[in-house]
Amino acid sequence: MPKLVHNERIKLLASALNTLCLAFIVGGVVAPVIGTGRLGGALTLAWFALGAALHGCAQAVLGRLQE
Repeated sequence: MPKLVHNERIKLLASALNTLCLAFIVGGVVAPVIGTGRLGGALTLAWFALGAALHGCAQAVLGRLQE
């Protein structure tokens, strides 16, 4: 597979992971804060941690780009 195609697929995967990360953070952290006016505790922390982990995965995937 040519490098250009490989790099574009890697960037697409990283973008998808980062979008999923934002969905986790908005759904698990921002929405409850807007709805109740306060943070929800352990469940909110778990959603944020999952979002942060997905963002880390996206960063790791970007490390596979070829020069």
